[in-house]
Amino acid sequence: MTIEFDPLALLELNDAVEYYNFKLAGLGDRFKDDVRIGINRILEYPDAWQQQTSRTRRFVLNSFPYKIIYAIQTERIIILAIANSHREPDYWVNRQRN
Repeated sequence: MTIEFDPLALLELNDAVEYYNFKLAGLGDRFKDDVRIGINRILEYPDAWQQQTSRTRRFVLNSFPYKIIYAIQTERIIILAIANSHREPDYWVNRQRN
């Protein structure tokens, strides 16, 4: 199975890394590592994480208030959002694909 990022999800990831590195040197890199660990766990157990909608699931990061929203397709997992848990919920819903 492969991973594909929605372009807006990739932008969210990069913005969060930049924000955290601005707050504290190296913190953004730790955030990115946490996301990478989450993606690896999703790849290993794609159906294990809680459903967010009928077509999506979410993986909640351990050390940061973020969740990875993803959809499972036949041979790939699409990352739809790297969503801050403290902001507007479900803003990413229109990113869902068929």
